[in-house]
Amino acid sequence: MSEVREAPRRAAANVTVETPLQAPVERLISMSDAYAQSLYPAESNHLVDFAALVQPHVRFFVARRDGQVVGCGALLLDESGREGELKRMFVDPLARGLKVGRELLQAMEAHARGIGVRVLRLETGIRQPAAIALYESAGFRRRPAFPPYRPDPLSLFMEKWLA
Repeated sequence: MSEVREAPRRAAANVTVETPLQAPVERLISMSDAYAQSLYPAESNHLVDFAALVQPHVRFFVARRDGQVVGCGALLLDESGREGELKRMFVDPLARGLKVGRELLQAMEAHARGIGVRVLRLETGIRQPAAIALYESAGFRRRPAFPPYRPDPLSLFMEKWLA
């Protein structure tokens, strides 16, 4: 009788902290902007400006698959370093369904835990059911708007306590 072996699980992506100042990342950010603008009016697009992504209080994550940039996300830390906000999470449409978003989110959360962040928060749009499902499956819970946001009928606010 022959033995059936499962192929080893291949990671969806390799996620590392990098600078956003690289052409493939800038392309993803532009795609993210265009996508958000296609779903929401300007007053409901709470995008972090690209220049803000290189500030000292920001950790920028890049997901690569087979050497190609396929996703990104930013962790913005508050002044205390104990609270973080996830921003600019985006996966290239060609890499969707490959679990890149989950790997990116897990890497960002692990990094946050490692540097002592107690709570992660995020704002996402209500017209992004895949993103909402990802966050909920990772343990994020809905909550009211948090500063600097105001309630917005097109926004959903979430948080996850790490400690």
